[in-house]
Amino acid sequence: MSRYDFTTQRLYVESDLGAGGVVAATPDQMNYLCNVLRLKDGDPVLLFNGRHGEWRARLGTRSKRALALDVGEQTRPQEGGPDIDYLFAPLKRSRLDYMVQKATEMGVARLRPVLTRRTIAERVNVERLAANAVEAAEQCGILRVPSVAPPEKLGAVLANWDSGRRLIFCDEDAETTSPLAALGGAGGGSPPLALLIGPEGGFAPEERSAVLAVPGVVRLSLGPRILRADTAAVAALALVNACLGDWR
Repeated sequence: MSRYDFTTQRLYVESDLGAGGVVAATPDQMNYLCNVLRLKDGDPVLLFNGRHGEWRARLGTRSKRALALDVGEQTRPQEGGPDIDYLFAPLKRSRLDYMVQKATEMGVARLRPVLTRRTIAERVNVERLAANAVEAAEQCGILRVPSVAPPEKLGAVLANWDSGRRLIFCDEDAETTSPLAALGGAGGGSPPLALLIGPEGGFAPEERSAVLAVPGVVRLSLGPRILRADTAAVAALALVNACLGDWR
């Protein structure tokens, strides 16, 4: 039997979840369930909040402006995931949406946009990033939604770097060309990690120097071809999860 139920609509909610509880659907959720999916009273949905696992619920009392979701039994306990911060230079809208969705599916714990000299996007819509992360989690069956940090300038991020978190820097000029060899030397266990992928035009020389000055930084090559930033995110997170995350 599959450990996931992909036939029942999944919803992320902010409310606490427990047997016998009642969750109020948001207006958008109510519209989607009742008008788009045309679910009826008593039809099942799955609820998760990133804290209490996944629960089966049913459509309950409704009015023109409100819909209650009656919580029943738990279907899955809460799952954790690798302690990975994903640091990225924001891209233009559609590609940024894709990158956030894939990073969420890959199990990152936090999404941290960083502003660099060559960042293309002029502004970062944090609410949109969070909405894309929620949508990805709802669709792919995971129970953890990454938090989204407000954008910070790269210099400030590096100046306040947590020495207990190992920085993995995607670097086409890495001396060790094998990504497996580079990550194999990053230490065993499951340490707190951060993965940094730069902007489309690369880092400015002074930014690159600042990144390489972080103690214990791991320079990760992604092969002989230059990848777009959204492609690099998927490739790098797959390697990190396989070598240091929870794919082992």
